[in-house]
Amino acid sequence: MQLVLTFHQAPTSVCSRSCPPGYRKAIIEREPTCCFHCIPCPQGEISNHTDSANCYRCPWNQWPNVERSRCLDRTIEFLSYEDVLGSTLMTFSIASSLVPIAILKLFIQYKSTPIVKANNFSLSCLLLVCLFFCFNSALFFIGYPNFQKCLLRQITFGIVFSLCISCILAKTIMVVFAFLATRPCSRLHRFTKTSFSYILIFICFFIQCVLSMSWLALAPPYPQYNVHDLPGLIIVECNEGSLLAFWLMFGYLGLLAFTSFFVAFVARRLPDTFNEATYITFSMLAFVSVWMSYVPASLSSRGKYTVAMEVFAILCSSWSLVICMFLPKCFIILLRPELNTKTRVKINITKM
Repeated sequence: MQLVLTFHQAPTSVCSRSCPPGYRKAIIEREPTCCFHCIPCPQGEISNHTDSANCYRCPWNQWPNVERSRCLDRTIEFLSYEDVLGSTLMTFSIASSLVPIAILKLFIQYKSTPIVKANNFSLSCLLLVCLFFCFNSALFFIGYPNFQKCLLRQITFGIVFSLCISCILAKTIMVVFAFLATRPCSRLHRFTKTSFSYILIFICFFIQCVLSMSWLALAPPYPQYNVHDLPGLIIVECNEGSLLAFWLMFGYLGLLAFTSFFVAFVARRLPDTFNEATYITFSMLAFVSVWMSYVPASLSSRGKYTVAMEVFAILCSSWSLVICMFLPKCFIILLRPELNTKTRVKINITKM
């Protein structure tokens, strides 16, 4: 008896399973064409049908889904006011800017007292106004980075802080000249006048303005879309235009701070009634430390966190100046008024 087998479907001759979407076929050498490997599509590419021979890159504003079978719109990222981080920094910046105004009002109210007179009332008021703008300059870094904001934020930061540090440098140099002018036959009396300190401030401030205007004229900052740093995100950021101009502005600010620190450190023990060099030394040390820590921290961060690091550095450096320069004076004015006399102020400041 003969057995007859009947096949209703032709058998398939393959040695590999089909590659699903998200993969592509890779031929195995020295094997039949029906034998192949299934290789996942590389980052940024997709395949949207079975047994695809190639993967295809998504458009610049899209990114593959997890399965790498279709393209999805990228998420746009920037430090926005609606973001928790952005709103927190904005609130802290606005609240902090009120502190110099409160101190300024306190100084005006007690301007006839010895401790306010002994610390150059006019320069202290100008410094407090500058600190108000320093705190508010952080607001330029929050929100969508359009052309106007990119154009102004680093320039505003550099100009405002250079004016602030110039005021401190002028206060420091006035301490030295006030001591040297007391020596017999000294010709430095003309340098102890208030007009000289304002000339010095103007010169330092003018140099920063020239650097900033040259930056804007030759290679101004502009907004750009960054799709390379973080997968699946479009980072809206400001391109500084010229890194050389940016570091010149930043370096000049550092030069002013280091000069103020050096002069204040040398003058901290001068036996002069108007010597507040110790406070200036600590304020410049804190200021320089903040910005030296910012540089490596910003290089290791990406996206909105890079901008948040700069905002945080602006606020911390501004607070370091407020605390070191004005907190001890406010403490004596408000809580220890018995020390706010000509005799006690002379003793206290001489020992700084």
